[in-house]
Amino acid sequence: MAEPDFGWLMPDWPAPANVFASTTTRRGGVSESPFDSLNLGDHVGDSIEAVASNRLLLKQYCDLPAEPVWLKQVHGIEVVNAAVVNDMPVADASFAHDSNIVCAVMTADCLPVLLCDQAGSVVAAIHAGWRGLANGVIEATLKSMGITASNIMAWLGPAIGPKVFEVGDEVRQQFIAFDPQAVEAFQPSKLSSVEGRWLADIYLLARQRLATLGVEQVYGGHCCTYSDRERFYSYRRDGVTGRMASLIWLGQTG
Repeated sequence: MAEPDFGWLMPDWPAPANVFASTTTRRGGVSESPFDSLNLGDHVGDSIEAVASNRLLLKQYCDLPAEPVWLKQVHGIEVVNAAVVNDMPVADASFAHDSNIVCAVMTADCLPVLLCDQAGSVVAAIHAGWRGLANGVIEATLKSMGITASNIMAWLGPAIGPKVFEVGDEVRQQFIAFDPQAVEAFQPSKLSSVEGRWLADIYLLARQRLATLGVEQVYGGHCCTYSDRERFYSYRRDGVTGRMASLIWLGQTG
């Protein structure tokens, strides 16, 4: 039997050999429309049986060492140690110093950020929607990792792109109040006739936050979930839709 066509994304970064990471697409699963087909979210209205089958496919074909530590994401800044949690913690980021602990976040327009250090001693996964990003979820995660920022590298996974991510002026002002250079990440929107609407570059906003913290090695940030219907789920585009997963863990190299 032919292997399913998942089309997973592998981070294009110089991570240590014991750091393993990937982001799923919507392809290769068993869910039916509008969740077709590799929906991994069990909170979006899809069949529980289909989600369970998709998660089994993920574990099998991604060669995961354990079940991912799934989070109940709430667009906040809570960070948990994935090695010691029980059930499904309410959090938007997790980290792990131990091997074979799979950190995971689910997205469908929000920005997934994967982190590791140059020594391959810690990894983290962040769900960075604009609210979490503005309120400091990246800052909270780096603090929890306990590693000097200059030793950390980041990969920005698929998120809604700067040509279609329309936000109100209150969002723009919240970012600018934190860092005036955030003005560079907003352009006047021509997508609607409503005054005070802006197109936001969530990739640039994340890069600015990381740079302020001292993280200089930042990779990825080239996809648009909204524009690429074939590969990605997009909540902004479709409303009722599935979720992709971005995963990272420490493993064995030989």
